[in-house]
Amino acid sequence: MQTEINNALKILKQGGIILYPTDTIWGIGCDATNFDAIEKIYKLKQRNESKSLICLVSDLKMLNYYIQDIPETAYDILKYVDKPTTIIYDEPVRISKNLIANDNTLAIRIVSDGFCNLLIKRLQKPIVSTSANISGKSTPKSFKEISKEVLKGVDYVVNLPDVKKAVKPSSIIKLTTDGKVKVIRK
Repeated sequence: MQTEINNALKILKQGGIILYPTDTIWGIGCDATNFDAIEKIYKLKQRNESKSLICLVSDLKMLNYYIQDIPETAYDILKYVDKPTTIIYDEPVRISKNLIANDNTLAIRIVSDGFCNLLIKRLQKPIVSTSANISGKSTPKSFKEISKEVLKGVDYVVNLPDVKKAVKPSSIIKLTTDGKVKVIRK
């Protein structure tokens, strides 16, 4: 696994995009502070830039660095969730502008296990995470279901094809300014 982390890190630091196992599904990712790398992902996915992407961080310290004001509700949710949960936060900072949604929000998930967490810790920056498919096509449930177009379109494919099998994407919730929780995806 260490060799794969080193290979992926090299590509990420050069502004490339990778295909990698997240804590949920196989994802396409890049350095979340690199504008040009994020543009490559939008182009590969044939995705409209108004549809924002998810960002992964390694821990609360990293989350606090990129989100100005984390609501108490978020800490409560993160303490008690038992499955990967992405939270949409207001007013992200120090992140590429083309990753931030039109309403000045950013969807972030703390990844606590495995390859993905180690990669983020070594990069010391958040990583973009979006499903490994072309926009409008179904999300691959295993490495074998990833299209040739995606496999050829990334700069590096992490060689851990058996890591994730038939796992669902994360839940996504948005915290409203008045402290309410809105479920976007279960």
